[in-house]
Amino acid sequence: MAETDQTTASFPEIRVPALWTFAGLAGGLMAGLLLRGTAIEPALLAVAQPIGTLWLRALQMTILPLVSALLFTGIVQTVAAAQAGALARRTLGLFALVLTAGTLFTVVALPLLLESFPVPREAVAALGGMAKAEPGTVPGLAEFLLSLVPANVFEAAAQNAMVPVIVFISFFALAATRLAAPQRDLLAGFFAALAAAMMVVIGWVLALAPVGVFTLAFAVAAQSGSAVIAALAHYIVLVAAMGFSVFLGGYLVAVVGGRLPLGAFARAVVPSQTVAFSTQSSLASLPAMLAACQTLGVARATADFVLPLAVALFRATSPAMNVAVVIYVAYLTNTPITAMTMAAGVGVALVTTWGTISLPGTISFIASTGPIALAMGVPLEPLALLVAVEMLPDVMRTVGNVTMDVAVTATVDRRTRLRSGG
Repeated sequence: MAETDQTTASFPEIRVPALWTFAGLAGGLMAGLLLRGTAIEPALLAVAQPIGTLWLRALQMTILPLVSALLFTGIVQTVAAAQAGALARRTLGLFALVLTAGTLFTVVALPLLLESFPVPREAVAALGGMAKAEPGTVPGLAEFLLSLVPANVFEAAAQNAMVPVIVFISFFALAATRLAAPQRDLLAGFFAALAAAMMVVIGWVLALAPVGVFTLAFAVAAQSGSAVIAALAHYIVLVAAMGFSVFLGGYLVAVVGGRLPLGAFARAVVPSQTVAFSTQSSLASLPAMLAACQTLGVARATADFVLPLAVALFRATSPAMNVAVVIYVAYLTNTPITAMTMAAGVGVALVTTWGTISLPGTISFIASTGPIALAMGVPLEPLALLVAVEMLPDVMRTVGNVTMDVAVTATVDRRTRLRSGG
């Protein structure tokens, strides 16, 4: 999820200057266009490019420790929730099914959209040219399977090999849940503290986002002209379309899974969607979601359990839209995507979505898309500029999440009634 929630009190509140970051993007693009081809452009580029690169590296250095800590914490919390009883297991199973379906839809639909509405050729030069490094070689099947289990997890981490690191952390977190309570709590506290500290660090880095994005946007616009604006608009539309598909899927889940009349569900969920649109926060939408469930006749006990769990762990649009971002960047940078690299990206997206806990939108964007890009061998550099426009797709993320939360709650309630004979 990339929305401005703060659902876990143990994490420090971080204020990310989203509007100022967007202003930095707009200002950098305008300055680059105005000064393009002038006598002072080379001198300004000589200053702007190192500053942008330095900020980008500071952003990259936070990805691995932040994701590792959040993933450990998310897995431990998910296992604890699953142990709460049959209702919890049914809820988590439905969460997993919805997340997988949305992600697989993106894997099929977005490449088709990109073929029908390709990335503008000028956009490849504008944003794709940000990638400094050549994409890595695509591994064969045997090499890919062997890479899933690292011989040395520290060496894998040093090489930004995200998939084996995530495999190791996942097994480590699952093993921790089998320990005695004092040992388990010690590890959980350590990783929670590590995540909190890393969020402070990335908060410091993102406080400089207006400057970093300004310099990156200036360099791109000065070198590529107005094509970058068309590229960003194209990107926003296609990525938001994947979120919109999950949003529509919420209505399908409500009708098919919850056996609710389409019109009744649509009317009941409008207040929740309105709050989500205006606040970009699932947590702020929780009271309206509870009211929607009451209107739809969902049992109060089910809604009181499922909706808070959904706000804490379930981000219906997150893996679908995060994979969409990385696929788009792959097309932008002409990075080859094979079935194996796509499978790796989908796996990382589905696993790490359980760990993106209570993160502001900009932080969640980096923490969620960065590991997927590393797993698929896609350059990270364009993400530093795309983060500046995340506030726009983020609206679609939150509205889609809230709609699906209510739909899933109604579905869980119906299944619970059927099992109890009610």
